[in-house]
Amino acid sequence: MHSPLSNGELRKLLRSGVQTYGTFLGLGTPVAAEIAAVAGLDWVLLDLEHGSASESDIGPTVVASGAYGIPTIVRVESQERIRIGRALDAGAAGIMVPQIKSVAEVQEVIKYISYPPNGVRGVATYNRSALWGNDLTGLSDGSQAACIIQIETLGALENVSEIAAIPEVDVLFVGPLDLSFALGVPRDFKSEKFIEATKQVVEAANKHKKVAGIVALDADAAEELRDRGFKFVIIGSDSTILANSISKYVKQLRK
Repeated sequence: MHSPLSNGELRKLLRSGVQTYGTFLGLGTPVAAEIAAVAGLDWVLLDLEHGSASESDIGPTVVASGAYGIPTIVRVESQERIRIGRALDAGAAGIMVPQIKSVAEVQEVIKYISYPPNGVRGVATYNRSALWGNDLTGLSDGSQAACIIQIETLGALENVSEIAAIPEVDVLFVGPLDLSFALGVPRDFKSEKFIEATKQVVEAANKHKKVAGIVALDADAAEELRDRGFKFVIIGSDSTILANSISKYVKQLRK
């Protein structure tokens, strides 16, 4: 039976250490997910923290991208157990958690991702993650979902090595804007302080055989970040790519 679910394949891909690329989905439409999947990305990332989507959009997005074999990651709006559980039940292949400030918070997130006895994720089978009761292997295979922890606060940065050492964590993801503000250099991504912080994240990831991630504005920036050791790179978002493309055409025609 063909399934739009990743069934742990995304996590295996990330843990293999290969270079991957995706984009933020902020428009809240499954059509954007389908277009991104057709374009050849490795994964798409539905943003519930800052984007226009809601939890009701997770399932249709999973199906739209999964029809082309592309997994959907969900950035939840908060660290709450119910937010993480609902995203996973809807079929998310991975969870990105923002605003982490401590090792203890990461350990709580891990519990929310995993079923008992390893965690406290609520158990249900009448949902997409269990193919509506037709596939219960996920209940016994441990956590199949990738765990992506954002490093965007001073607390997370100070504890980045300890966070990277947690076995269940797969990706340390730099939130550039939030981290630059936390460091006192708002939007100055070329400042020595910001660059040093990103090096710290990459070094922690490499030390513990994890993956470092970050956002790039465009392909040129993505190549530069790749060369700096980031293997999980988000190239803009559906909305910014659309806006930039339209602006480029309009400027050319208005000359």
